[in-house]
This record gives sequence, structure tokens and C-alpha cells, in this order.
Amino acid sequence: MFIKNKYDVVVIGGGPGGLAAAIEAKKGGAEDVLVIERDVELGGILLQCIHNGFGLQTFKEDLPGPEYAQRFINEAKSLGISFLLDAMVMDVTSQRKLYVSSQDFGYVEIDALAIVLAMGCREKTRPQVRIPGTRPNGVFTAGTAQRWVNVEGYMPGKNFVILGSGDIGMIMARRLTFEGAHVERVLEIQSYLSGLSRNYVQCLEDWDISLQLQHTVKRIIGKNRVEAIEAVVVDSHWNYIPGTEEIIPCDTLLLSVGLIPENELSKKAGVAIDPVTGGPYVDEKFQTNIPGIFAAGNVVHVYDLVDYVSMAGVGAGKSAAEFALAEKERSARYIPLVPGKNVRYIVPHRLDKRALEKGDVSLQMRVSKPIEEDVWLEVRNQNNSIVRRSERYVRPGEMVTIVLKPNMADELEKSDSLIVDIYPKSEV
Repeated sequence: MFIKNKYDVVVIGGGPGGLAAAIEAKKGGAEDVLVIERDVELGGILLQCIHNGFGLQTFKEDLPGPEYAQRFINEAKSLGISFLLDAMVMDVTSQRKLYVSSQDFGYVEIDALAIVLAMGCREKTRPQVRIPGTRPNGVFTAGTAQRWVNVEGYMPGKNFVILGSGDIGMIMARRLTFEGAHVERVLEIQSYLSGLSRNYVQCLEDWDISLQLQHTVKRIIGKNRVEAIEAVVVDSHWNYIPGTEEIIPCDTLLLSVGLIPENELSKKAGVAIDPVTGGPYVDEKFQTNIPGIFAAGNVVHVYDLVDYVSMAGVGAGKSAAEFALAEKERSARYIPLVPGKNVRYIVPHRLDKRALEKGDVSLQMRVSKPIEEDVWLEVRNQNNSIVRRSERYVRPGEMVTIVLKPNMADELEKSDSLIVDIYPKSEV
């Protein structure tokens, strides 16, 4: 695989949102589309979600997570989209430049006409919810346990308490029960369910796993390994209610206490973040406040269904392709002004090919060194001389001006660049 230094659209993240964005960008006319994924394979979190429930909106089928992801992977590959795997985006600038560290290619700089942020989200951990107690082994996020059980083939414990009624927590309650573990109960600090009702029915009710609302973990007990947790009832302001404490023996505590959109890169690029969602402010085209940088999926806000993540990716990918194509068209209209013989610089630095339709255009410049004899001032393109006039001398301290006229418009339209030379007539 060869990595270019410039792409029409670069998508950061190879999960469901990122893959959908890349596919739609390619279908929308973006020629060069690159997906950068930090894992060694595409699919994102879906690869560890082996349960059903995916694709009901998108495919009208009930699919497990890996199969849902594989359909997007297959389509992306068939469209000729490029992938950079096992790679970390270290920085993104507001000028749409990416700095990437890759196992295979080292440190790479990539320019993009448009970027789609699709980094997804991460789980809140014990320090972020401030659970007191000792620091023994056996405290995991629900997603970590899901990865261990479904992908790595390890059981993180035998007797579980789950804090939080998020979807991953409830799904893991059922999954651990399948594997022969005992889930004592699920505790939820709110007075209502955090996840989908269908997961409560299918994962807790159907398996006689108790859910206790307005309960939380007051402290973790254990030296080397979790031995128990102390549960407590809370009031409407999440204050502990004295006298309601209960010691629950267990060897593992799973945390399903919320997700945080992954936006460190977004902030580096200058993207404005909504303090409520934790994700970028976006418009109806999923564009952030930085032109040409779009965002979609759980990086914007946490979705309940992966189908909606993919739909958001489609919208962002379509908009990114439109932006990239407009940028290419705009860039094609402009040609650089190149300092040639004895020219230090030229202003303007580039020229719209249609500029002469509106009248004269003056090119102003300074020479690198004086020439104290008759000189030619010449503007040329790759094929022909467009204009040439003479001066008695040129000096660095005196600005030189060359005027392009409307009758030169046809020649300008055919130019890839304009080169300006200033040289003695005696050289001709």
C-alpha cells in the first residue's frame, strides 16, 4: 500500500460512522478517500458486540455487530477506498493537515481537502465517577469485560455487581450469565433506566437479574482482589441515605456509567465543543465551525442505535465530498505566480484564471539584484510569452509593476502557472 500526501477526504476512525462516511464520500465523487484506524482491523467497537440487534434500520435485518460491520467493510473495499490501519493521528490542524504515526509508514504528514471526525467515544472509568474505597483488582468498565469475553476469550471474574444500567452493562449481565458467571445485581444511581428498554427486558428481566434504581456503590472493599462492595440508596440529589447501606459480596465490579465522545483531536483543530454533549457543534451538513472539518457518530453525541451512527456518517460523508469537490474546482481556477530570473517575489502570489474578465491585473514585484542596463520584463506560461516590456534598469529598492490586459485572458485560461523573468536585453 502507498500513502499519498494529499487526499480529497480523510476519515479518522474505521468504525460504523467512519466507514459509512467514507463510502458516501466516495459515492459522492471524492476520488481519493482514506480511512485512518488505530486498531489493526476495521469495524470499531462492533467487532466485540457479538449479540444481535444491529441493522434493523439500515438493512431491515437483525444482525450481530461483526456482520453489520463487515457489510460496510466489504462495500468500502469494493469502492477502492484506502485504509491506513494500526495508525494514530497525533494532530489535526484547522488547515486540514494531519500528522499520523504509523507502524508501517512511520511519521506521515497528510493534507486533506475535507476531514470527517469519526473517533467514536470512550467509557467513563472509576476515577471519573469518584467511587471511594480500596484499589484492588477486579474493577473494569463493561466494554473492557466485553472485549475480554467476546474477543480475547477470558473471564474477568465469577461473581459480579454491575454499576449503571447502560446498554453495555445490561448486555454484559446477560453475556456473563451465558458463560456461567453469577451477576448478583445491577445498580443504577438514577431513578430511571439509562439504556434501552428492550435490553432491560431481554438481558435482565428474562434472566432474573435484579435492577435496583436509586442505588450506587458507596465503597469498594478488598485488598488484592475485590471482595465486596457497599451499596447504598440515594435521594433525588444523589446523596446517600443513612441506614440503607448493604454489603454485597462479589469478586468483580463492572462499570457502565456513561460514555464520553472522543474529541482530543477535534480540540487540537480548533473545533468548538458543546459542553452538554461533549461533542462538536455541527450544522445540518455535519460541518463543524472549522470549514472542511465534519463530524459524525458518537464523536458528536452518544447514539442509542448503531444504525443512526451509520446514517450520520452518510450525511457527513456526502457533505465532505461536496466540500472537497468545491475546493478542487476552486483550486483549479487559481494558478501560481512563480518568481523566475532575478525576481525575488511577486504579489499577488496566485491568480484566478478568470481575473482578466473584470479588467487589468497588476503584478508587483522586486528584483533580487540590480541590473544597470536595458532589461526585459517578461510573463510567460508553460508554452508562450504572454507579455514582455522593457525598462532602462531595475533595482531592489524600486518596485516593478507589470500589467496583464483582458486580451490575454485566453492565454491565461490555458496556463498551469505564470513565470516572471527579469533579465538584461543583452542575454537575448
